[in-house]
Amino acid sequence: MAEKLLNIANVADYNDMLGIETLHPLVSVIDLSKAKPMRHMRHTFSFYTIYLKDEVSCELIYGRQKYDYEKGSVVCLAPGQVIGIEDTGEEFQPKGWALCFDSELIRGTSLSKRINEYSYFSYNVNEALHLSLEEREIFLDCLSKISFELNHSVDRLSKRLIATNIELLLDYCLRFYERQFITRGRVNSDLLSRFEQLIDTYLRSPRLTLEGLPNVKWCASELCLSPNYFSDLIKKETGKTAKDHIQAKIIELAKERLFSEDKTISEIAYELGFQYPQHFTRLFKSVTGITPNQYRNGKDS
Repeated sequence: MAEKLLNIANVADYNDMLGIETLHPLVSVIDLSKAKPMRHMRHTFSFYTIYLKDEVSCELIYGRQKYDYEKGSVVCLAPGQVIGIEDTGEEFQPKGWALCFDSELIRGTSLSKRINEYSYFSYNVNEALHLSLEEREIFLDCLSKISFELNHSVDRLSKRLIATNIELLLDYCLRFYERQFITRGRVNSDLLSRFEQLIDTYLRSPRLTLEGLPNVKWCASELCLSPNYFSDLIKKETGKTAKDHIQAKIIELAKERLFSEDKTISEIAYELGFQYPQHFTRLFKSVTGITPNQYRNGKDS
């Protein structure tokens, strides 16, 4: 049986579902404790949604993974992402807050130029942001400012102030995520070691020649992380991108094989998973500053 999936097309429709008054068709700040009781459902939004969950424990499915929320978790959803759990027939009273805003709201603002910087909109739900009490107050203060503008009579500054305060909230979430990366240093260090081992194992296996070069998306999947979260974590921990780490490993292996005179540069390139030798030469030079032939000829100097 096909999975039932509800797409919520706009902010006003979501307000209607929750029994909340629509103050603006493109943006809403929702106190979920004041929403009407709901039934569980699997759904997508056609707009951006940020949840601050206040349930002590709340099971949720995001994509195809289950996750148990703790109080104070924040999840940020980009349009089109699937969230929720199957309808059990039971009603529940949601708790917490939600900020919903349509991309049309921010069109032409500075936020529209920066929205792709907030990579956490594509994190998995089990990579949720967990706020401290102080951070929670800052989060709610930003929502309060947005709510104030929604209840204020419309003037020429209304759209700018709403978009500016949404941008401020998103920037604070960036800061809070960076704090979370730091405070989870031990876990992150373990993940970095697993990443290094994953790449080493792959590059020493026949898969390299047969399946080609590993990429960031594959590494993230193997480590049960979203590509964006994985990339951000590696960059925060090491100062280099995950792609840089993969390429450095490939170049080190290439240097080993260039010491063998019985294979051509093209043969080594194919062994290393490159579809075309010139791609190998281009990468090698971009990383080392010299071509594979120059490296080979100068290895004894």
